[in-house]
Amino acid sequence: VPSNSPVGAQFPFSGIDDRENWPIVFYNRTCQCQGNFMGYNCGECRFGYTGPNCTVRRNMIRKEIFRMTTAEKDKLIAYLNLAKHTTSPDYVIATGTYEQMNNGSNPMFADINVYDLFVWLHYYASRDAFLEDGSVWANIDFAHEAPGFLPWHRFFLLLWEREIQKVTGDD
Repeated sequence: VPSNSPVGAQFPFSGIDDRENWPIVFYNRTCQCQGNFMGYNCGECRFGYTGPNCTVRRNMIRKEIFRMTTAEKDKLIAYLNLAKHTTSPDYVIATGTYEQMNNGSNPMFADINVYDLFVWLHYYASRDAFLEDGSVWANIDFAHEAPGFLPWHRFFLLLWEREIQKVTGDD
């Protein structure tokens, strides 16, 4: 349930940006996963779990890039290149605002490759806000200038790693 708490003075506009009420601005209902399941359809294990019932705890070690071997770096670059050339089987991106979609009666979504999905997600969270009068509020960056900076980026990286693992089949 989105918060109805008032925003601070640093946010002088209210009700003008799709991100303020994400995801309900585009969707009128979402699911809530149970147990150790997650994902848009609750069909994946929560981060840190694996197995058919998502009950096996799994610790992943993220190796520092400066400590990777040349072969490991080459593999990483190959995986990023593969993601750049693989259409996401699960996600699409909005190509217009809710208002431009005429309250949902004119859907504006497009397929996207896995790599660019994350470019778009980061852009969407940090882009300028488009105001009702057609002007732009350029002094806002929800991804970097807000209390959610660290948790948002942690989730962003976990999801990025998950999608690369799905594309490559390599945990």
